[in-house]
Amino acid sequence: MIDTHAHLDEAAFDVDRDQVIARAQAAGLTAIITIGTTAETSRAAVEIAGRCPGVFAAVGIQPNYVAEAKPGDWETIEQLALSPGIVAIGETGLDRYWNYAGFDQQVEYFDRHLDLAHRRNLPFVVHCREAEADVVARLQLAASRAPLRGVMHSFTGNRSVAEACLELGLYISFAGMATFKKSQTVRETAVAIPADRILIETDAPYLAPTPFRGKRNEPAYVVHTAKCLAELRGEPLEDFLRQTAANARALFGLPVESAMQ
Repeated sequence: MIDTHAHLDEAAFDVDRDQVIARAQAAGLTAIITIGTTAETSRAAVEIAGRCPGVFAAVGIQPNYVAEAKPGDWETIEQLALSPGIVAIGETGLDRYWNYAGFDQQVEYFDRHLDLAHRRNLPFVVHCREAEADVVARLQLAASRAPLRGVMHSFTGNRSVAEACLELGLYISFAGMATFKKSQTVRETAVAIPADRILIETDAPYLAPTPFRGKRNEPAYVVHTAKCLAELRGEPLEDFLRQTAANARALFGLPVESAMQ
């Protein structure tokens, strides 16, 4: 298993971060990608990846934090993108649910991240909340300039949005919400994703899957999302895990063998 999206820098892990990573290895994970949301957390992600075998990092400024970005923060992201262990740019994207940052500023930073990913030859990680049409439009504009490599993280859109993203070359990743029975649209969409374009994640410490809903999430719990998706798709769990791990390696350039040693 590979958890393609976690936030190991979060304070929720300060008391037992190393044990969380050890439990992930014991559960069968071969890699975790820890994701930055600000210049500071991106720096922390790089540090964690640098000292923890099997942990890789993505660096970026998440749309809800772009209004808080200080002078020099973007330059920090560009420098961090050169660090060893960096496998993606982000998370980036657009968010119309929260009102923490002006939409025009979000768009500006989204475009910056897409450009940086292209220049560094890295995939990008997209956050999207109630802004699907806007995200697809920006991605289509970017695709008119250069081919895209990226993932729609913790996907909550419908099948038509997923199909638009797939046409642009993106992968679709599902988190714990897919295990919630009320998330019918998410579950139906997950069934329709081609086998070679689906990923799994935790978004830990958020979005814990059933049976841990409401508790702190951690990478070891990704198996519960995998079990749910495999059952929905009518696939043997081992086959589904093998395929999603191969997909993660293909997108992020992760090693074939387990790196969590």
